[in-house]
Amino acid sequence: MTKRNECRVNLRHAGGRRRGRAWQREKAGMLDEVKIELITTGSELLLGQVLNSHPGYLSGRLEALGLRLARQTSVPDGKEGITDVVKEAWGRSELVIVTGGLGPTSDDVTREAVAAFLDRKMKFHPEILEKIRGYFAGRGLQAPDMVRVQAMVPEGMEILPNERGTAPGLFWEDRERGKMLAVLPGPPRELGPMFEKWVEPRLRGRAKPGQETRVVRVAGIGESAVQERCEAALRELGVGEIGYCARPGEVDVRLRGAEGEILQAGVGKLRELLGVAVYGEGVETMEEVVVGLARAGKAKLATAESCTGGLVASRITDVPGASEIFLGGWVTYGNEAKVRELGVREESLAKYGAVSGAVAGEMAEGARRRSGAEWAVGVTGIAGPGGGSPGKPVGLVYLAVAGADGVETIEKKLVPERKTFKAMASQAALNLLRVKLLTNPFHKTEV
Repeated sequence: MTKRNECRVNLRHAGGRRRGRAWQREKAGMLDEVKIELITTGSELLLGQVLNSHPGYLSGRLEALGLRLARQTSVPDGKEGITDVVKEAWGRSELVIVTGGLGPTSDDVTREAVAAFLDRKMKFHPEILEKIRGYFAGRGLQAPDMVRVQAMVPEGMEILPNERGTAPGLFWEDRERGKMLAVLPGPPRELGPMFEKWVEPRLRGRAKPGQETRVVRVAGIGESAVQERCEAALRELGVGEIGYCARPGEVDVRLRGAEGEILQAGVGKLRELLGVAVYGEGVETMEEVVVGLARAGKAKLATAESCTGGLVASRITDVPGASEIFLGGWVTYGNEAKVRELGVREESLAKYGAVSGAVAGEMAEGARRRSGAEWAVGVTGIAGPGGGSPGKPVGLVYLAVAGADGVETIEKKLVPERKTFKAMASQAALNLLRVKLLTNPFHKTEV
């Protein structure tokens, strides 16, 4: 783990690495820790043109199964380079996952590299080509001739159907040596469903018995403060491993150990010590929690945004079922739009400025009244890099939530970097809605 990800792990007991093959039974009937390695292919990853999201996604899925990613390597396009890296990984790991390079273009050479590694010839599968053509036809397009290469598969490899795209995945298992090789497409929307449907079932039961993980998600408190409040109490309970991972506006606390009851007690202790700052567990997102609370309370929501540019509304509508509770949102970037669309008073803008608690409150109340929602949130701030002043520096944001009983406004000073600022501001706005929905989930809107 790197400083860039701001993730840290504290081990209660230091221990040496376990050795030996992970999927061979020991004399006591136990299994060693499975060593899993990820190889992500594509020159665009190493050039910084594409964010590599695969390690984060796959690590999370594996963690839920009681497994861990031991190593991750990124390799540029090129048959020889990919072949060499796969060979190295196969020699030290029980499961090797390779992603990317299964497309139809000349730089997509993962199939050929895997065939070279296995010393297998490529075989054409007409049924794959027909499925690819059907995929294009369903979108009103004609498949180009070059997609034929995606129907070429190393002999003997199992074909994993792709329900979201054209490139099938590939799977190989060496039962005698207890090793597996999974080759998956690069696009996350294709990789995720394929991994969950075709690879995860083969991994269940492979974890070392008794190794469990719980993840508690926290908002509004920094990583260091979370540790100061909670770690001593968690250690007293006997939690084996405690890890922290900070992201914009939130912190994950990961508890791992052999005793499920101890871990569950740890989750309870975190909720006791952190209170309402704990917003979820596992892979729950803030927007999922907000939508769930609103649906449970039959409360309608609306948004009024300036500096976040619609990100709060976008996150809400990412959640299936949001149409039941989200009435609409306004992106009023300019002062004229704030006055015209939300009824913000020109006097408030003149006296306090667009970035102020007064304007955030009027934005939220305007969205609530014009949409008919029970709750509306308003966000206005300075995302930077310019526009700040000594009195109102870059990173300053005002958030407001309006309900039938009035408006609550808060001020925050966030990271003065535009994208991070927007992510943190949207998280803070959603968290403000969450707390209101928890404490007072439903107000009859005045008509």
